Amino acid sequence: MDKSILIVDDEESIQKVLTMYLDNLGYKTHSIGKLSETYSVLKKSRFELILLDINLPDGNSLDYLNKIREISNNSSIIIITAQDTMANAIDAIKNGAYDYITKPFDFNSDLALTIDRAIKNSINTNKIIELEDNLKDKEDSAFDIIGKSPQMTKIFKDIGRISQSDHTVLITGESGTGKELVAKAIHISGPNSTKNYVQINITAIPSDLLESELFGYEKGAFTGAQSKKIGRFEEANGGTILLDEIGDMSYDLQSKILRVLEERKFYRLGAQKPVEFNCRIITSTNKNLEREVENKNFREDLFFRLNSINIELPPLRERKSDIPLLIDFFLIKYANKNESPKSIDDDFLNVFLKYDWPGNIRELENSIKKLVLMMPDSELTLDSIKEHLPRVFNKSENDNNKINYLKLIENIFSDTNLPETNLYKFITDKIDKPLIESVLIKNKGDLRLSSKKLGLDEDSLRKKIIDLNIDSSIIKDF
Repeated sequence: MDKSILIVDDEESIQKVLTMYLDNLGYKTHSIGKLSETYSVLKKSRFELILLDINLPDGNSLDYLNKIREISNNSSIIIITAQDTMANAIDAIKNGAYDYITKPFDFNSDLALTIDRAIKNSINTNKIIELEDNLKDKEDSAFDIIGKSPQMTKIFKDIGRISQSDHTVLITGESGTGKELVAKAIHISGPNSTKNYVQINITAIPSDLLESELFGYEKGAFTGAQSKKIGRFEEANGGTILLDEIGDMSYDLQSKILRVLEERKFYRLGAQKPVEFNCRIITSTNKNLEREVENKNFREDLFFRLNSINIELPPLRERKSDIPLLIDFFLIKYANKNESPKSIDDDFLNVFLKYDWPGNIRELENSIKKLVLMMPDSELTLDSIKEHLPRVFNKSENDNNKINYLKLIENIFSDTNLPETNLYKFITDKIDKPLIESVLIKNKGDLRLSSKKLGLDEDSLRKKIIDLNIDSSIIKDF
């Protein structure tokens, strides 16, 4: 039986391109452009997959995704959109979409594989979490995670998939990458979103006070305990608790946290009876916990317990395509009251794109905040950075003068004539000739100076010149 795909998009050009692509893959397709047409077609025909645009002439398809799933009889649904936002990604996955892809399409093997898997797993789409429909009504400030890069789109999908379960989640990433925001997004996207969300920073509380802060204490448990105090776990009962920077927790307290995870109960200090609780536990750290386990700083059994679901946030230097979005977001966030947000020029953006942001999003946010405060002009320019962010400017200038060897290798790998074997010789030959030519030209054809610069004896250099067919006219006395 032919595998059928329904294309729902109001742009005829998109319909035609997808139809040609899918026909070549051997699929049977049918194209429509409205939500109302979708309902009527699905009532008459069965499709293994629906490619569904978000913004249609008669409505936003995400608002009707559950109805479409119900009518479609377990079709897989892949959301397609040019509006690549975090809210859309979470909303799509949360409401049962199999996947979420953005326009313009990259017609590669990955897309074909995604379509194939969606069709094969159409029945399993019913198992994808059905969350509450009120996510779109939440305040945007709850979702200050900005990004359209592939890395962040994956993070948004992960949030949508895991948010309903009560599994422990470990969020890892460098300082300033937004671990706390991801934890909050998981809570708000889940079924316990109306319950308490409690966050505790392990490093902010002295180790000798951390246990009483987490578990609470009874009256008279220690000197100064004049009344009973509930701890953070008890406060989070029914909701979510984030143990931020869990990697800095003392080894002794780690064993107690492990027992809490296993038994779902704890003892207040000085108490004889345990307190049972039921809340989602999210942990985060900027440390490499596997290395901490090897160094005997972190319990291996606790690591395995925490690491059942891991979300690893990329550093900002690995998703620089998100920097313009982040700049716009923070310019709006920190705009002076009754004033329009400041703008930036191209030179400003280029410096921010060149800089590696070791402090990640937190550093970028503080930089924009400082510039908005310090600069009276309506436009932020290169001079703004020179004056108020000299470190950023100087570092980006230095980096600009460095050769990106990784990019050089990537360019070589994009060569369509790249051989299947002898790759090392192919690459070194590609580099050898322009390198030797450049050194010879720089040394005005002096063979002795060039061989010394290259670290080759003159005979070896002469042989390479011949083997690589280098123009001998640039060499003196060859």
